Amino acid sequence: MVRGRQALLVVAGTLVVLGLRERERRDAAIRATRATITTTIRAVAMWRADHDGACPPSLGELVAIGHLRALPRDAWGRPLRLTCPGRVDRRGYEVLSDGPDGKPGGVDQVQ
Repeated sequence: MVRGRQALLVVAGTLVVLGLRERERRDAAIRATRATITTTIRAVAMWRADHDGACPPSLGELVAIGHLRALPRDAWGRPLRLTCPGRVDRRGYEVLSDGPDGKPGGVDQVQ
């Protein structure tokens, strides 16, 4: 009986540790993606400053002229999306990731 409880505690403890580790891995990926978005926003702002407030035709154009080193990707390996004009601010723009599930407009997108 005691060994059964000990085994159950070990299994429960292992599951808790694995759950915490997975949550931290997901949170780290979101932090990394937000850092990439911030860098991309700065590059878009530089483009707009050089082009009288116009939006770049694509993120690839920012790479081509040297504002970015490479096409920005989120922590899950998918390219970031640029929406210009923005959906909220029609004079602005949005840079976002579709998040871990990769579904456009999903509930876990990262901005």
